[in-house]
Amino acid sequence: MKISDKFKGVGVALITPMQENGSVDFAALARVVERVLEGGVDYLLALGTTSESPTLTPDERVAVMRFIRERVAGRVPLMVGLGGNNTAELVKTLRSWDFEGYDAILSVNPYYNKPNQEGLYRHFMALAEASPLPIVLYNIPGRTGINMNPETVARLAASSEKFIGIKEASGNVEQMGRICRMLPKEFVLISGDDGLTVEAMRRGGVGVLSVLAHLYPAAVKALVAKAAEGDFDGADALLAPLQGVTDSLFDEGNPTGIKSALSVKGVCGNTVRLPLAEASDLLREKQQRLIDEYERE
Repeated sequence: MKISDKFKGVGVALITPMQENGSVDFAALARVVERVLEGGVDYLLALGTTSESPTLTPDERVAVMRFIRERVAGRVPLMVGLGGNNTAELVKTLRSWDFEGYDAILSVNPYYNKPNQEGLYRHFMALAEASPLPIVLYNIPGRTGINMNPETVARLAASSEKFIGIKEASGNVEQMGRICRMLPKEFVLISGDDGLTVEAMRRGGVGVLSVLAHLYPAAVKALVAKAAEGDFDGADALLAPLQGVTDSLFDEGNPTGIKSALSVKGVCGNTVRLPLAEASDLLREKQQRLIDEYERE
């Protein structure tokens, strides 16, 4: 199996549940992991944006990463998020961290600095030279302030075998299509938006790194399977009733929304770390209604 084949289908960008005092709730994290694995997801991402990794301490990041590895115990492939806007610091981390049990690194565009395309290329090539694992690029201009052009993606993939795919969260489905046309088939495009999963797969994508799958892993798995078979209308029909719940997850930001929804379901608490704030009562009430409506259908 090619390494990129491990990241087809449904991945989950795991939250980091927290206790009311703000400490990591490892018991709840175990419940979340088991919930999504029982729902049939294909792989997991530790320390992504949804995990609140920017506000975890270095020791907490290592502890969360190890806990997920030990809990999963080889049942599915694992990806770990490692990105930032200080290239030299990332290179140092890549050379020093213990990545045992992990199959790939997800690395986001440098944020705030707003490099040009040449800067993006040089940044990721420096990571490729230092990384012991394959790299999945992560393009999310809404958070980073810069879009990685398809030409830059293609240039990176041609320059190093370390680059095996991209998580595309630009919201631009035409850009997704261009990437799929420009890159070799073994280079995978993963949707970074639950609501655009089917559209991404229509254009050659291989699945989704999902937030919604925390709530409904089997449903997301089913719709992605339909799309993988080429039944995009059938996949749309499965996604449509979930659209309200999906949209609510981002009404007040991520992971505020998914933690709120999971607390409605009794899976974990809704505590987040500043600068994030817990979901409003209005959102929780809305999610309770949407969840009830979806589960009655």
